Amino acid sequence: MDSRPPLVWLIFVLATIMSSGNNLELVAGKPHNAASTFPHDHPSPLRLAADTQGFISIDCGIAPGSSYTDDRTQIHYTSDAEFTDNGINYNVSRSENPSKQLMNVRSFPEGARNCYTLEPEKGKGNKYLIRAFFMYGNYDSKNQLPVFKLYLGVDKWDTIKFKNPNKTVRKEIIHVPKTDYIDVCLVNNGSGTPFISALELRPLDNSSYNKTELGSLLLSNRWDFGSDQEKFQVRYKDDALDRIWNSYKNPFWESITAGFESYSYSDNPFKLPGIVMSTAATPKNESEPLSFFLDMDNPSQRFYLFMHFSEVLQLQGNQSRVFTIWLNGTLWNDPVVPKRCSSTRIFRTNSVRGSRLLFSLVKTDESALPPIINALEVYVIKEFSQSTTDQDDVEAMKKIKSVYMVRRNWQGDPCLPMDYQWDGLKCSDNGSPTLISLNLSYSNLTGKIHPSFSNLKSLQTLDLSHNNLTGSVPEFLAELPSLTFLNLAGNNLKGSVPQVLMEKYQNGTLCLSLGENPNLCVSVSCKGKQNKNFIVPALASIISVLVLFLLIAVGIIWNFRRKEDRAMEMVTREGSLKSGNSEFTYSELVTITRNFSSTIGQGGFGNVHLGTLVDGTQVAVKLRSQSSMQGPREFQAEAKLLKRVHHKNLVCLAGYCNDGTNTALIYEYMSNGNLRQRLSGITIFMFLGLDH
Repeated sequence: MDSRPPLVWLIFVLATIMSSGNNLELVAGKPHNAASTFPHDHPSPLRLAADTQGFISIDCGIAPGSSYTDDRTQIHYTSDAEFTDNGINYNVSRSENPSKQLMNVRSFPEGARNCYTLEPEKGKGNKYLIRAFFMYGNYDSKNQLPVFKLYLGVDKWDTIKFKNPNKTVRKEIIHVPKTDYIDVCLVNNGSGTPFISALELRPLDNSSYNKTELGSLLLSNRWDFGSDQEKFQVRYKDDALDRIWNSYKNPFWESITAGFESYSYSDNPFKLPGIVMSTAATPKNESEPLSFFLDMDNPSQRFYLFMHFSEVLQLQGNQSRVFTIWLNGTLWNDPVVPKRCSSTRIFRTNSVRGSRLLFSLVKTDESALPPIINALEVYVIKEFSQSTTDQDDVEAMKKIKSVYMVRRNWQGDPCLPMDYQWDGLKCSDNGSPTLISLNLSYSNLTGKIHPSFSNLKSLQTLDLSHNNLTGSVPEFLAELPSLTFLNLAGNNLKGSVPQVLMEKYQNGTLCLSLGENPNLCVSVSCKGKQNKNFIVPALASIISVLVLFLLIAVGIIWNFRRKEDRAMEMVTREGSLKSGNSEFTYSELVTITRNFSSTIGQGGFGNVHLGTLVDGTQVAVKLRSQSSMQGPREFQAEAKLLKRVHHKNLVCLAGYCNDGTNTALIYEYMSNGNLRQRLSGITIFMFLGLDH
């Protein structure tokens, strides 16, 4: 080994840097913009015989259903219409002639988060290279460079920033997904409208880049040393995995090229392209080291390096090439002996950190030839530690979205990040969130109640009211173990209510609304009636229904008065109503009712107003009027009654307001008409109370 101390080499390298300006500087993270245009076609005798099986290649912003084969790479690109729900297509206004994939963009002016969903052939647990391109090109004629966030699933991947409207930003990551799908999301952070030019996925060998168990690998730089293709990039077909290699030259280095016409380096998991490995860089002064440094934007980040070596010359018997690698003056690796027509990969099992990483390749004392390097890859270790929503719930919600063609903001993970949770959902806050509430009322749902709802095992509240759902009430709804509230009112359901669902309401474990379903029978005798082969006269049916409703009304009034007497006794014994989780402030009532803008009824206390809670639940707010003849004692009685007494014919109390000046009761709203409508047979109504 060379006996000169590392400090001598360090002094030489620093002197070289000072004399060469920026020519020797390889800055991590910056060449994405400096050399990130798509490659031009160039002849190569070293192209691999490879295909594009498993490739996902999306040209964002072209017409739905369109596709084409790129003239330069022979890769087939498709429209992005089938991968995302929203966005607007634009043509890029640019005087230069960009690559075809950069001539259009899809812009997302609406929504905080918009996602592309990729489903690779091999599914979860496999290694993929995922790459996104962004070229502004003043597509919106605003001349304002946006800044927005790029997410991979529920975790932030990177921030997209532009230095020039006509420069391309490329983001690339090696990732092993835990699900069969991968969500790539653009997030609006208020600094401009997100957009994207192209999106690509490439399958990798699972034994390559084997440090992804530390986290995903975010590409910082990938260099091809010694190449004479300065104006071009190397990618598919030269690289079977379609990695993009940027050429790098330095005035203190010289290039050496293999003396053979063709060779395949695909005999290892990295499948390195022959055109890259057949050229190398070496110092012009053979007695000096080959040195370069990396400036790190974030010294706290962990970096992982892959150095690739291959002997490109036919060495004579007395010739040898042996060298060591030094990092910031410290020996970094054992001696390296590049092999002829074979790649040698050098990487460390531990990551490196620092604001500047200075590498020196130094030949040993016994080496006759100076050091060489063919290629270098630098990655940032990106740890994605946030859990995703329970996968059974995700699959169920994706199916529900597809069946009912729900749009809203239903993209990406349903529950996470919390700032971008799907509209109408409420999730648990444990490690892997589950859905506990789903409100799809007034969502124009059509068809039957889909079996996917049965897979939401943690669901406590389900509101499908006021849609156009048809068919019968499915029995699987009663099998949801956590369900305590079910609203199916205002649909076109028919047939009988499942007996097991009725039993849940009867034993006080389910709050159920089935009103405004004209063809739905809630009587126990429905099934027997359906099996009869004779027709009951219409007049007799009408009379029977009226008598039945009259009996129900009498029972309701009798029970209500009996319970009211008991509640009054409770009030006398227990005093005023205490605050609890169901207490609302008057300002909250103003917000819930939109300043009491919708009056739906009037009673002895005062007017009843329609309101909506934060989770989308509709409520009826009975606000006591200052001129009401009924005083605080009657208010306390009704509140105590509904908080302590639960009956199948009483609505559920959602809360109350009692701040000394204003008093109000808040009920679960059920659009089933009033008592007069029940007695006249106008509304078919059934409401079942839940004892909390």
